[in-house]
Amino acid sequence: MDITQKNTEKNTEKNTEKNTEKNTEKNTEKRSKSYNETDEKTSDSSYYYKKEIKFLKKELEKEKDKFLRLFAEFENYKKRIQKERVDIFRDVHEQIIIDLIPILDDFERGIKELRKYQDEHLVKGVFLIQEKFIKILKEKGLSKIKIKKGDDFNTDFHEAITQIPAITENLKGKIIEIIEAGYLLKEKVIRHAKVITGK
Repeated sequence: MDITQKNTEKNTEKNTEKNTEKNTEKNTEKRSKSYNETDEKTSDSSYYYKKEIKFLKKELEKEKDKFLRLFAEFENYKKRIQKERVDIFRDVHEQIIIDLIPILDDFERGIKELRKYQDEHLVKGVFLIQEKFIKILKEKGLSKIKIKKGDDFNTDFHEAITQIPAITENLKGKIIEIIEAGYLLKEKVIRHAKVITGK
């Protein structure tokens, strides 16, 4: 009985050891399998996230580029509008000055006529108004083209309305008579001086 019992105990121990080893192996296999699966899942999700980040970076760059282009377009638009405004104001200013020049001519003709009547107070009063008017126009950039009889004819500043035979040889191609004064607006000729030249 003792031997049988001992044998039974030995067998039981062996079986238990075997079962324990088997269970341990199985558990180890299971664990390694689960680790492998986790690793695979982790590497899959890591790859997915990397791909997603790359895509988002590309999209961000596209949007950034779009925004920069839009901003540049808007800046150009603002500059263009500003320039157009300045051009419009300059053109209107120029046109107003051009429209006022005939009044200067009228003042000169009026003063010439008034001098015939020898009323100094009247002439002085009109002359003061003319001076005030000229001062305002000068402040706006208007200046008279300096010209006198005997000057060389220059197409940049003068307009010959007619030619007459020159009295002397040295008056050929020169200004003999000034019919109407010419004017500059900030270095730009806005009205040529009308002259008669010698031929």
